[in-house]
Amino acid sequence: MVGFDARNRDTINGSFICRLCNLILREPCQLSCGHRQCKTCIENAEWPVIQCAECSEQTQKNEIMPDRGFKNDMKALLIICSFCLWNGLFKDYEEHLKSTHPNPMCEFCNERFNSTTRLEEHQQNQCTKMIASCPLEEFGCSRPVCRAELPEHYLTESHQKAIIKAIRLLEAKALNEPHERVLGMDIDNGQKAKALNEPHERVLGMDIDNGQSASSTIMATTSENISSQMQEIYETINILAGGIQTLNDDTQRLSSELIKLQSSPESLTQDIGSCQLSIQEQSSFLDGVKPNQDILQQDIASLKQKIDDLQYVSYDATLIWKIVSFNKKMMDAQSERQTSIYSPPFYSSPTGYKMRARLYLNGDGNAQRTHMSLFFVLMGSEYDALLKFPFNYKVTFCLYDQTPQQRHIIDSFRPDIKSNSFQRPRSEMNIASGIPKFFPLAMIQQDGNPYVRDDTMFIKVMVDFGDMPKTLLPYALSLNPGLPMHIQQLLIKQESERKALQQQHQPRPMPINFAILPAEPSLSQESSEIDIDEDSWNGQESSR
Repeated sequence: MVGFDARNRDTINGSFICRLCNLILREPCQLSCGHRQCKTCIENAEWPVIQCAECSEQTQKNEIMPDRGFKNDMKALLIICSFCLWNGLFKDYEEHLKSTHPNPMCEFCNERFNSTTRLEEHQQNQCTKMIASCPLEEFGCSRPVCRAELPEHYLTESHQKAIIKAIRLLEAKALNEPHERVLGMDIDNGQKAKALNEPHERVLGMDIDNGQSASSTIMATTSENISSQMQEIYETINILAGGIQTLNDDTQRLSSELIKLQSSPESLTQDIGSCQLSIQEQSSFLDGVKPNQDILQQDIASLKQKIDDLQYVSYDATLIWKIVSFNKKMMDAQSERQTSIYSPPFYSSPTGYKMRARLYLNGDGNAQRTHMSLFFVLMGSEYDALLKFPFNYKVTFCLYDQTPQQRHIIDSFRPDIKSNSFQRPRSEMNIASGIPKFFPLAMIQQDGNPYVRDDTMFIKVMVDFGDMPKTLLPYALSLNPGLPMHIQQLLIKQESERKALQQQHQPRPMPINFAILPAEPSLSQESSEIDIDEDSWNGQESSR
């Protein structure tokens, strides 16, 4: 912490100025010589002895006391604020600075501080951009210098000339002061001799001896004073010479650093070349890794798909396929980004046939843009060598109505055993085969249709290994899918027995003796169900 700055600091009596920080005294303390310095300036000194900046007299730190009376005298000083046009008494100045200028900015480096005290400390000791006067200004080196450039300024020719001038003036002053003192003493002695003329005349011989004795005493004193002054000059010269040597050492050090800096670009160029080579090697390595990364990503995607499929795996020859994000998938099919989607695989038993469904949302072949096409796909499994081929079991598809009306769309077909689609698979999957015109797009695209709810559609695929009568299909597909499979089978069996018993109790029709021409057969099909005679319908293969 340093003293206070003010706009009128230069006009204030010098006794109120600290000679260490050159600011108005803050908490003045009196030295043994009578001069005063800031308390904080004294505390910041590293040595136990304080040397007065005005008279060079030394005072022990522990002997310095605050000067409270002088501090009271300072309260009446007229102050003009260094930051604004405020003027008032010194006793109110500190409070004005705290309240009006809490975050002052350095005019040299534009850095802000949280108090004027910190700003003054910064400008006193730290600001590298502050303009300062050369210490030898009174000896002719008057050019203002940026504080950061002072070491370089000390090496300039103008500053060196100022040093020589200062030494010569100090030497001349030291030689002139004793001579003036001697001349003064001679004048005094002459006056004294004139005043004492009569006694001297009486004892003339004694006066001559006394004059010679006084003259020799004066010369001896003068010689001692000159020697003392010369000794001080020599010490000053030694100090200045040491400073010059320090500056020379700094110059050599800076020159060495400059040489290092000049050689740095070459080193940096080599480092940049090494970095570029390393980058090229890394790029080559990454280029080699990228194909492997693509393969790994494909493997990861395949594994993820398999894991997702395992969540829906079934071993009872039935699959309920949940198709989410229906609208997005439909748009992909219409734009032909992805024309078809596959269901998860399902099995007839843990060691049985492996199967899946393939759905063309926007239709396939002749049914494109008019119907959804639904196909059955036979897949290769680990146990195909033990299974019976060609595959000839009836396949039934059901599009669920998700409303309580349960007007499901049901269709089925029996495989064509001559088709390659139902022979033993020789690759991962056989060609898909099924029903190209499974469901009209016009119905599925209607707003509020019961088959797509919450952007989700459900399709059930069922492979019939027991030749279930077609009359039981609607009942079997309308059962609650949440029931365990053995319960569903039990209910289907009970329904089959009930229908058989009902047919037994129906009266037989009476025989008619005359012939009746066969009438045109009528096709009855409810809107809730579509059932095709599996004996006369064979599945068609997909066009791709």
